[in-house]
Amino acid sequence: MGKDRGREVWQREKVSSPCVNVCVIHPEARLCTGCLRSLDEIAGWSRMSEEERRAIMAELPSRGPLKATRRGGRRGRLSRG
Repeated sequence: MGKDRGREVWQREKVSSPCVNVCVIHPEARLCTGCLRSLDEIAGWSRMSEEERRAIMAELPSRGPLKATRRGGRRGRLSRG
């Protein structure tokens, strides 16, 4: 039992992902404005096979681009009044 044996447990293949760390859900399209995935796709991503992820990633360009819309802040409060 060497020092490297314990490290094997924590090593795994990197899961390919279209995530760009811009996590804003578009209110009408219900897709992330950063990666264009649905909430269900995001939630199940780590459980999908590489083939399933590749199929979704191939479809993503046809979904966007989506413009993020702000619903809060001063402008949002003024428009509600």
